[in-house]
Parts: sequence; structure tokens; C-alpha cells
Amino acid sequence: MTALRPEQAGAGGFEEAVGRLDDPLNDPLPGQHPSPWFRAEDAQQEAEAGSGRPEQGRLEPEPEWYDPEGYAQDWYGGAHAAAQEPVARTVRDDETVALRTADTRRIAGAGAEPEPDPVAEREPGTASGAPVVTGGRAARRKAAKKGGGGRRRAAEPQEASAEDDGKPLTRVEARRAARAAKPTAGVVVSRAVGEVFISIGVLMLLFVTYQLWWSNIRAHSLAGNARHHLEDDWASGKGKPGTFEPGQGFAILYIPKLDVVVPIAEGISKTKVLDKGMVGHYGEDSIPTAMPDAKTGNFALAGHRNTHGEPFRYINRLQPGDPIVVETQDKYYVYKMASALPQTPPSNTAVINPIPAGSGFTKAGRYITLTTCTPEFTSTYRMIVWGKMVEERPRSKGKPDALVG
Repeated sequence: MTALRPEQAGAGGFEEAVGRLDDPLNDPLPGQHPSPWFRAEDAQQEAEAGSGRPEQGRLEPEPEWYDPEGYAQDWYGGAHAAAQEPVARTVRDDETVALRTADTRRIAGAGAEPEPDPVAEREPGTASGAPVVTGGRAARRKAAKKGGGGRRRAAEPQEASAEDDGKPLTRVEARRAARAAKPTAGVVVSRAVGEVFISIGVLMLLFVTYQLWWSNIRAHSLAGNARHHLEDDWASGKGKPGTFEPGQGFAILYIPKLDVVVPIAEGISKTKVLDKGMVGHYGEDSIPTAMPDAKTGNFALAGHRNTHGEPFRYINRLQPGDPIVVETQDKYYVYKMASALPQTPPSNTAVINPIPAGSGFTKAGRYITLTTCTPEFTSTYRMIVWGKMVEERPRSKGKPDALVG
């Protein structure tokens, strides 16, 4: 006859089958149950209620007083905890209200040992077992400040030199230091070249300043003094018309339209006449031309257009009919501008002939010729302006109308 299965034999058969499975060596003490979750009072209550079969016990939720990790270590001797895999627990960030992953936290598992900190191993000032900060960025910054700089300060190299230690340099070290402090040949050459260029630049700047500004101031001063001396000589009876020495003043030129009042000296010497701000008469030292009191002829004058007083700078603005006046000790000679030649080579001396070539004059007369350099600030060509005498007036009769108006 086939034996009945425990569930088919009823309550009595089930108890009998369970009793055959008991091992007398592993039986608990009287009144104890092998499972810590078993509660005798609960089983008794269920039996009295007529459940129909006695139960070995009921699994209850984990009680508040019970520590699962502690139970696993005490009851199973740590083997159960070692067999379990570590479980990553997310920790709430109080600042960002976010969840921190397991890679930024210690793994919370039973029996899990903390991993060694590589930074702590290579930094001497950091303990290998230091707790890991579980907060956000602000918490880590605060922890770093409390630690006096943390890893950043620990990572800074500590450099010590012989001077800091107070030790004197050896002879070899002193030679190396002196050799390193001494400039190389390339540095010396570059410094010398730089100083030369700076000096040249300063000299050029000074030269330009002298030519464009100071030379005019100085020439105006010299020309003004020469004019006053000439007027004093006329007042005292000196300086009668005749032959004059090179550089000697004998007349005054007026160009009312250009507001020019400048003394006229004998000769066209650059250093003795022109650079002193005066106008030079083509005399015996160059190409002789007539004087203003001559009955016929061409009274030719030269002057600077730029720098050194620049008396002829704007003669290109003269128009036919504009007056040009020459004052001597006895008379005023009034000329009217007739024509001009904007540009001609310096070798064209025919422009100061008694009958100047290119002026439009065809017969002998009493003419005046003004010559200067062109273009401005160069001496490549010459500009020519011609005029014809229209009035000769004694000084005793007063100034002519060209100077009074």
C-alpha cells in the first residue's frame, strides 16, 4: 500500500512527517525555536483559533530593535555577510536635493572594507583612512578649508635652495651663478643696436624740430634786428646807395598781400644772407643784376620758401596787379606783379636776365624777379614771379598807397 503524502494524511500525519525530519543533534533547547523570527505566542494564538494545523512560526517584518548586519555577523559568524554582494546606497545631498551615486560614496555593505585612497598614499600629509565627505560641492569646499588647503597645499612642491638654508654656495655654484647673470654676446649686441637706433631717432627728431620750428624763430629774430639796424643807419645818414659788401643790408621788401616785411642784403649766400631770414640780391658773387634805382634792368631777389624765416613761402598766391614795394634810404619803388613761372630747373638763369625769358616782357624796362625753391620742403626746381615798376616815390613824400591801405 502506497504511503500517503503528508498533506493527504491530515494534520496528524503532517506532524508525524515533520517529527521524522528532526535531528536530535541540532534540536534546540526545550522551549526554543531555531528561527529568531518565530514567536510562540503567535503560534499558540493561531492554534487556539482553530486554524486546523499547527505552524512552526510566522515571519515578521524586521523589528525596530534588530540590526540586520549585526544579526548576520553574530548568527552566521560573518559568513553570510561575506557571501553577499555589496549594495550601493544612494545618499541624499542636503544642498542640491540630489542623489549621490556609489562612485562618490563608500559602498554601504556588510563586511565591505574601504578602498585605499590613492591620493592619501602619494600625499604624505593625508591619512589613508580619512572619511570621505558625503556632501555636495559646497560641503567639500568647506571640508577643504577646514583642513587648511587639503590636497592642493599638500601637492605643492617644497623647494629649498642653498640661500634659504643659509648655506654658502660652493665655488662651482658661484661660477655658474655668475655665468648665468652675465649677459651673452647676442644680448650685448642687441642692446647696442637698440641704443644706436634710439639715438638716431632722437637726433632726427631734434633736427626736424630745429628746421621746421627753431630755424624760423631764429631767422625772424635776426631779420628783425637787421631791419632795425638798417633803419637806424638811415636815420643817422649812413648807408647811401652804392656798392655794398656781401651780407650787408641796403633795402626793405614789402609784399602787403602776404604780410611780408623783410630786409634785403647783398648776395645770395646761404649762410650769410638766406639762412638769416633775409632776402638776397643777385650781385657780384653770383649773377649780377641791376639795382632798384637803375634806369633799366632786372632787380632779382632770392629767398627761402621753407624754414629759416621762409619769406617767399606763399609767393605762389600772388596775382597780376598785386603790389611789391622796395624801400631804400631815399625812395620807395612800387612794382605790380605781372606773371609767374610755377616750375623751372635751377640751371635756367635766363629768368633773371635784363629782359627775363618767359616773363612776357619784350623790351627793356625796370623789372623785379622773385625766385625760390619748389615744391615745398625741396630744392628740386625753382619758382619765378615777375613784376614791373609802376611808381618811384621819395621817402620825403611819405609811404605809397600800397603800404598805407
